[in-house]
Amino acid sequence: MINKKVVNFGVAWEGLFGYVQGIQVKDTVYLSGQLSHDRQGNLVAPADLDAAGKPANYDAMEAQIRQTYRNAVELLAEFGATLDDVVEETLYVLDVDAAFPAAAKVRKEAYGADQPQLASNLIGVSRLAFPAQLVEITFRAVLPD
Repeated sequence: MINKKVVNFGVAWEGLFGYVQGIQVKDTVYLSGQLSHDRQGNLVAPADLDAAGKPANYDAMEAQIRQTYRNAVELLAEFGATLDDVVEETLYVLDVDAAFPAAAKVRKEAYGADQPQLASNLIGVSRLAFPAQLVEITFRAVLPD
């Protein structure tokens, strides 16, 4: 059996879907897809929805990305890690054109560098878990020896 350390926020969908927010196996920390929620599970900066229940615009993209990184920082700290330990991230977004400049700005701020030293993927998707959600980000970090 593999020794695992797990961390959760305590939001409803962890139990409903059945997963953990973060898991450490040996020296590697894996964070599940993070989104822009607060500790009560409320979406921060939800997108405005049109009559069909789809995002009417992507104006909240930057704010959602910023909160998502805050959540990742909080989870990483539970494992004794920081964004400096992240080696890979994948951003899943509803609109690549809107996400690219917003993510570039927020990522550079979050990592404190013009070219963060990690592998990164920006992938456009047709839908995310919640209608007002514009972005979800997964992270992989390696803890120092």
